[in-house]
Amino acid sequence: MEPFRLTASQAQAKFKDGSLTVEEYAKSLLDRVAARDSTVNAWAFLSPGLVLERARELDTIPIKQRGPLHGVAIGVKDVILTRDMPTQYNSPIYVDDAPKIDAASIQILRANGALIFGKTTTTEFAATVVGPSHKGPKTTNAHDASRTPGGSSSGSGAAVGDLQVPIGLGTQTVGSTIRPGSFNGIYAMKPTWNSISREGQKLYSLIFDTLGLYSRSVEDMKLLLDAFQLVDDESVEPFSLKGAKFALLTLPTPEWPEPGPGTAAALNKGAELLRARGAEVEEITLPDEFRPMYKYHLQVLSGDGRVAFLADYHQNKDKMHKSLIDHVENKDKHTRQEQLKAFDELAAMRPKIDAFASKYAAIIAPSVLDEAPVGLENTGSAAFCGPWTAMHTPVVNVPGFKGENGLPIGLSVVAGRYRDQYLLRVCTEIGKVFESEGGWHR
Repeated sequence: MEPFRLTASQAQAKFKDGSLTVEEYAKSLLDRVAARDSTVNAWAFLSPGLVLERARELDTIPIKQRGPLHGVAIGVKDVILTRDMPTQYNSPIYVDDAPKIDAASIQILRANGALIFGKTTTTEFAATVVGPSHKGPKTTNAHDASRTPGGSSSGSGAAVGDLQVPIGLGTQTVGSTIRPGSFNGIYAMKPTWNSISREGQKLYSLIFDTLGLYSRSVEDMKLLLDAFQLVDDESVEPFSLKGAKFALLTLPTPEWPEPGPGTAAALNKGAELLRARGAEVEEITLPDEFRPMYKYHLQVLSGDGRVAFLADYHQNKDKMHKSLIDHVENKDKHTRQEQLKAFDELAAMRPKIDAFASKYAAIIAPSVLDEAPVGLENTGSAAFCGPWTAMHTPVVNVPGFKGENGLPIGLSVVAGRYRDQYLLRVCTEIGKVFESEGGWHR
């Protein structure tokens, strides 16, 4: 197998037995990028010389001193600071801007031996994806260049889906991690909110922004959770599908759009596969008390955006996307009282969602409306991702299904807050079934 096709865990095994060096691995990945970059356009910054320099440094580390992420190549969304690469936010304001500092997440990854590979594309400030017709970056879907990879973590999702790196970092404010995961046919995780440091990451929303994680296996996702020291209170126990009870959320509330044919088929097929393994699947809609969730989510987001983009507005209004200007100028005229109500109502819902989720092994829900839309002008609807971002719960997009055009569709698997490691154990078993029998293969 060509090294670029290896998952992070597979590559690490070869580093340990001496059959592959980090430099050889990096060269294979760079060759893959060179062959595909003109089509996928996943990188905002990539220096082959810097990658190889870092790879050689990692190869000189004695085996006993190597970290748990030794040699793992990671693409980093270009809203996260990296000391040796520019951080440009896909904004004309920050072209070639290169603060000489690592974000906390990057410091942790480097300390664990990771190879920070390059900076991946994003929408402007990871923000211009809320609402219709907001243009995404030039990045294309890993499986169909005529379609969007999703946003705002466009480049990370596409790079991992296209085998250019095994791991990617994104961020999620509404659906910026889960949606690209589904569209590109990979695992994507939004951990419990505020469980990973966001220091050194430009925030759109202090209340919602969460680091997002991409991989092509649950095993690789666990490498990241362990590196970031995400732990659960409960003891680790094996998980079995047989006898487990799942909630199948076909439509979160009546306010959400109807799933498209591909997602509807994936939900039906997913339920069928789980039942065939002895699981109980209960089809549900969220109770009425959660109906205003998405409205409140977008309302809080609007208020947070007023603060987040105010400085850039004063300095460079002429270089900002209109949607960001609208945030600062409070185009929707939200009052402070409305803002408080949205904050408080969402906060009150969170423990109720935890209690609801605790009745089931996990909640299974749509990740996206359907396959990735044609064109790059719109990164797709985030409507189905928003509930879990607003509720601060961990969610994983599990790939395995396909739509009417043969493109990947995933399903979201959700647990209560701070049950991230538990959720990965559940997704390990679900992923085995969905990937082998869901109908879509890489």
